[in-house]
Amino acid sequence: MQDAPTPAEITRILHEWQAGSREALDRLMPIVYDELRVLASRQLAREWRQDRMQTTAVVSEAYVKLFGQREVDWQNRGHFFAIAAQMMRRILVDHARREHSEKRGGGGIHLELQNAEEQPAATVDAVDALALDLALQKLEALDPEQGRIVELRFFGGLTVEETAAALGISARTVKRDWVLAKGWLYRELTGGVSGPEGL
Repeated sequence: MQDAPTPAEITRILHEWQAGSREALDRLMPIVYDELRVLASRQLAREWRQDRMQTTAVVSEAYVKLFGQREVDWQNRGHFFAIAAQMMRRILVDHARREHSEKRGGGGIHLELQNAEEQPAATVDAVDALALDLALQKLEALDPEQGRIVELRFFGGLTVEETAAALGISARTVKRDWVLAKGWLYRELTGGVSGPEGL
């Protein structure tokens, strides 16, 4: 069985594809498709009501949009998955908007504001996707870097290290801002109620 490609190999394949190599695209497609499935599956299993949106639907839509982005100057694997995170966020929020419109507010998609890798400083149970998106837009206006960190970690499933590489900042900064951003979002989504550990 062939070993999974390293992040450096994925970066090289992305650059070859960007330069017009059809062979590179053929190699890239199964690699990123599998990784997108893992990310989407993790999000849907943990955050989203699975009866509302299926992994395959999220991945397929993100996949089509990503491969229409050949003009993007792909910097590395982290950059690719940062763009994927933005697309997944839009797909999930757009789906929530359609659900909200169809149901007139009932039966929307829900999420939890936490990360499986760590105990969060603050959690929000059953947060409406549209409310989260509006809160995240406010956070992005106040602190764009914290907004990007939430997008990459929450919607993209990137690790602290991958997020740091994608944003060109230290892992320590990502960890600090991730905790601060979660606390801010918790307060925003709960109407100012303090969360655990004073957040």
